[in-house]
Amino acid sequence: MEASLTARDRVGIQDFVLLDAYMSENAFLDNLRKRFHENLIYTYIGTLLVSVNPYKDLDIYSTKQMDTYMGVNFFELPPHIFALADNVFRTMLSEFNNHFILISGESGAGKTEASKKILQFYAVSCPSTRLLNNVRDRLLLSNPVLEAFGNAKTLKNDNSSRFGKYMDIQFDHQGGAVGGHILSYLLEKSRVVHQNHGERNFHIFYQLVEGGEEDLLRWLGLERNCQHYSYLVQGRCAKVSSINDKSEWKTVRKALSVIEFNESDTEHLFGIIASVLHLGNIKFETDARGYASLNNNQEMHWLLGIPAQVLQRGLTHRKIEAKEEEVFTPFSVDHAVYARDALAKAIYGRTFNWLVNKINESLANKDSSRKTVIGLLDIYGFEVFNVNSFEQFCINYCNEKLQQLFIQLTLKSEQEEYKMEGIEWEPVPYFNNKIICDLVEEKYRGIISLLDEECLRPGEATDLTLLEKMEEKIGGHPHFVTHKLADQKTRKTLDRGDFRLLHYAGEVTYCVIGFLDKNNDLLYRSGKEVMRQSKNPIIQHCFPSTEPDSKKRPETLIHTQFVQPTLNQHVNNIVSPTGRFDDVLVRHQVKYLGLMEHLRVRRAGFAYRRKYEIFLQRYKALCPDTWPNWKGTAAEGVQCLIKHLGYKPDEYKMGRTKIFIRHPRTLFATEDAFQVCKNKLATRIQAKYKGYRVKGEYLKQREAATKIENCWRGLMARKEREKRAWAVKVIKKFIKGFMTRNQPACIDNSEYLAYVRQNYLARLKENLPKNVLEKDCWLAAPPVMQEVGGMTFSQTAAGKRRSCESSNVKGKGKGENSSCKTLQLKLETSSMFKGKKENYPFSVCRPFLDTRIGETCVPCLQYSVPVVKYDRNGFRPRLRQLIFTQEAAYLVEEAKIKQRIDYSSLKGVSVSNLSDNFLILHVTCDNTKKKGDLVLQCDYLFEALTKLSVIANKQNCIKVVQGSVRFDIQPGREGFVDFKSGQESMVYRAKNGHLMVVSQILNSHILFVIQ
Repeated sequence: MEASLTARDRVGIQDFVLLDAYMSENAFLDNLRKRFHENLIYTYIGTLLVSVNPYKDLDIYSTKQMDTYMGVNFFELPPHIFALADNVFRTMLSEFNNHFILISGESGAGKTEASKKILQFYAVSCPSTRLLNNVRDRLLLSNPVLEAFGNAKTLKNDNSSRFGKYMDIQFDHQGGAVGGHILSYLLEKSRVVHQNHGERNFHIFYQLVEGGEEDLLRWLGLERNCQHYSYLVQGRCAKVSSINDKSEWKTVRKALSVIEFNESDTEHLFGIIASVLHLGNIKFETDARGYASLNNNQEMHWLLGIPAQVLQRGLTHRKIEAKEEEVFTPFSVDHAVYARDALAKAIYGRTFNWLVNKINESLANKDSSRKTVIGLLDIYGFEVFNVNSFEQFCINYCNEKLQQLFIQLTLKSEQEEYKMEGIEWEPVPYFNNKIICDLVEEKYRGIISLLDEECLRPGEATDLTLLEKMEEKIGGHPHFVTHKLADQKTRKTLDRGDFRLLHYAGEVTYCVIGFLDKNNDLLYRSGKEVMRQSKNPIIQHCFPSTEPDSKKRPETLIHTQFVQPTLNQHVNNIVSPTGRFDDVLVRHQVKYLGLMEHLRVRRAGFAYRRKYEIFLQRYKALCPDTWPNWKGTAAEGVQCLIKHLGYKPDEYKMGRTKIFIRHPRTLFATEDAFQVCKNKLATRIQAKYKGYRVKGEYLKQREAATKIENCWRGLMARKEREKRAWAVKVIKKFIKGFMTRNQPACIDNSEYLAYVRQNYLARLKENLPKNVLEKDCWLAAPPVMQEVGGMTFSQTAAGKRRSCESSNVKGKGKGENSSCKTLQLKLETSSMFKGKKENYPFSVCRPFLDTRIGETCVPCLQYSVPVVKYDRNGFRPRLRQLIFTQEAAYLVEEAKIKQRIDYSSLKGVSVSNLSDNFLILHVTCDNTKKKGDLVLQCDYLFEALTKLSVIANKQNCIKVVQGSVRFDIQPGREGFVDFKSGQESMVYRAKNGHLMVVSQILNSHILFVIQ
């Protein structure tokens, strides 16, 4: 609660006890207004909860909100009805005693909704078992049933409770709801037969007519039109747009089934409701003698199965017993109407009591062990209308008694707390309304006693004779005045049939007309006898034959039904501002709810009190000696704290377990200082925390950088070691090859000799002689190239004298022709692949051969080479031989021809620009019977492609491509071969279904200069 004081200028104060100007009604209203405009509808007066009806939905009643308030200290969270309900529940469990929650307020203030919220909170917070859930459901669903039979539309509220209700919720020792009991009182039975303009009868009548099933209405003799029934149209608003009678009817039917009403009970219950409507439509006529009569009234056939003759006599005659004789006296039409309405009210009132008892049977707890109880008392608040009658008199008297009880209990609780804490009690001046209660209830002299006497005395007693008797008996009372007793000025505001009482909340003027009839609630004996002949079992129960016929004193002292000394009270007063904050209306309700008087009593002593531990825990930061940890007791710590804060001796008292602060301004100053201190502490904590976070991030980054440096240095060192190892290996091979250069070709000198040849040819390209006939101008060839050098010169010279020395050339033998042919093929290879394919330079030094396979049976063999063929579907590798003839190419497996490719059908050949040895032969495929393109891998790729280009004359068909190569599997189906570079050579099928060929990246060789 203390945390909310920082925003008190904007949202007000959560507890009126902390209001500095607590004696000012304007300050009280201003605090309510601030909170209302911020949608803060709840405010405390100590443990009393004041709520302002917002007349709109607020998201403050969810299950999450209920969980928030469960098991929390009463003042720890903002005021809420859930906080009140939880505090009552936990106090009941800890002290194992009974409590009740009183919900008071004007009609339309939201009392019924508040009781529903409390029940919903207990339904969620209480332990759950199958039995407990059944009790919970019945408790919750008893509300719509009682609302249907006991609520009605009034001028102020569309769902106004027209009866008082006290509901007991019984709990076991673990806090589970195991039963309940409902007590009803002050049902407004007069509403059954009369409604003011703009008001309706009880909801159930309209729900039955508008929502009842067709078969049910036909069985009850009803029509689906409220305008046809006299008891439903007196207020001239049978239909209201904000009330859905059909939907509410379904809710009531469902609720009755859950509360264990069987079908028979339900039918008989609705039969009674229909009978009341039919009874209201009975019309009386005047016979020749001036008495009331009934002639063939159709409504009589639907009245509870009572014979028509019996009913007719009961409604038109009064039975009088004179000694041993029975005399039937006929009614006048006015008396007959009175008897009819009295019977209708009696039927509905007793049926309502039967309904409540039936619900109680469903809620009854079968376990006889002791139970604790939480009671919900939903009562009218103080009522002041333009015309106030007997009902307002009873309601306001009950509120007088409750106000008396509240003040006494509040004073008592304050005195007990002061005594417990060892603080001297100071007498509190307050208005004691005992004088008003005595005026109403005093034996023999009170208004109730005079009213009962006038009802029972023989002779013609009227309302005016009652008023005269009151003027005679209590005319000198300072809180009672009539037109006759008033002074000249006051007399102008009173009619002759009025009397005025000065209640604790203000003056109320009552009209005495109708007091006797309503207090009597007279039902003639003949009416009771008629009801006893009904075939409806509910009516038989409500009008038992054993009921005595003597007059009984009406039950008007209803406060004895709900004020019990074993109950501890918790109050929820509800203010209704009609959707906006109307100062006049709210001021009126604050006055008539007695809120200012209650606040004055609570503020008479100390405005604020808290346990030492809680006070010290919150404010210890304000004193250097108590911050951050206090080593001694909490009381000593608080004493040290308030000494540092400079509290004056008259501003506080130290109790045994609590500190008491007299003035709110002292607490406000302490809270404001705490907010300043808290901001400073928060800044320091933020700075420390941010520094800690930044330092942690820096250390993490430094550690990560160190790891990265170590890893990078290690990687570079390993690469340098590998590079040096490779260089050493190359140098050793070069030296060894140089030393064995004049020996026959072997493993030791093969790479060196290949380098010598490549280097010689590269230098020869740049130093070709200008005249081919100059033999001495050619570069001197190394020993390994002597034969090639001579062959080159001979070939060049022979080209010039071919025409004249052809015979000599032919006779020189095949050796020289073979060498020339090889060089021509090398030149052809260079023209196709030089600068286009990465591994071409490594092929220059490798001499071409006529075949790479031994003898074969294929005729006209031109060239053969081993290859790896990859299946078109799945790319599975298979060993094959590729053979070229003059007419076609053959793919052979162990002397078996697998595929023939005519050179005419060869569309092209694709190779990649990387260092792989793959080639794709693209062939024409006209139908599905022919095989598609070939995907091959050949170690002698340049030799094979050069042979193919020469034999098939396909130099222009060989394409060097980058990336991917598309090939045809068969007509309409295609595949792909993807090429890329990597650290090592790999061939595999990729996830996308393509054949992936990874070529190793070629390292640059060390160049050696030969002297």
